[in-house]
Amino acid sequence: MNDSEAQETIAILGGTGDLGTGLAIRWSKAGHRIIIGSRTLEKAQRAVAALKKISPDTPADAMENSDAAAAGDIVVLTVPAEHQLSTLESVRTGLIGKILIDVTVPLIPPRVGTVQLPSEGSAGKRAQNLLGEEVMVVTAFQNIAAHLLQEEVDIQCDVLVAGNKKAARDKVIELAEQAGMTAWHAGPIENSAAAEALTSILIQINRRHDISHSGLKIIGQADH
Repeated sequence: MNDSEAQETIAILGGTGDLGTGLAIRWSKAGHRIIIGSRTLEKAQRAVAALKKISPDTPADAMENSDAAAAGDIVVLTVPAEHQLSTLESVRTGLIGKILIDVTVPLIPPRVGTVQLPSEGSAGKRAQNLLGEEVMVVTAFQNIAAHLLQEEVDIQCDVLVAGNKKAARDKVIELAEQAGMTAWHAGPIENSAAAEALTSILIQINRRHDISHSGLKIIGQADH
């Protein structure tokens, strides 16, 4: 890891699910310190224990969400959409001046294959509205097959990275690449709507074409 890829403390809130676990494994391998946050310390400790069963060589600290957010250099939100705002409300003071990577997808059961974006336009925009300009909200990883992150496989799906600050997007693209993925600048936080909506479309593709792990791949020709 070179100087531009210095070790970060990454706090993953809601690190009990497949996506949070997979990102923890891959970022730990890249040399970052991992904190797993949950609503209670006991749940965070159980999540770390579950992580150890999947990846014994992945060190992680367990903390309650607010402590994890305060301790993290970068904070990642991987909770279900219905817990997005309540979780952010509980940790907002620990996010000031930091990058928040929000992977929330507004899937509403039972119609998860139908695009149902919130009134704000996207979950990412909803988070930015709540937290204000003191927090750099960046959205990413909404279209990744989460359990693949836990395996020693190449991730073919690209990552769309949306956020209002280019430097913050740059950092998240760097982290995505360290986790073995190709990531692209996708513009301001409003554009998170496209990646969030795409998740429901990918669910439909998986269902209707009897495949799994469908994803997005950006292709193009370089201008000379």
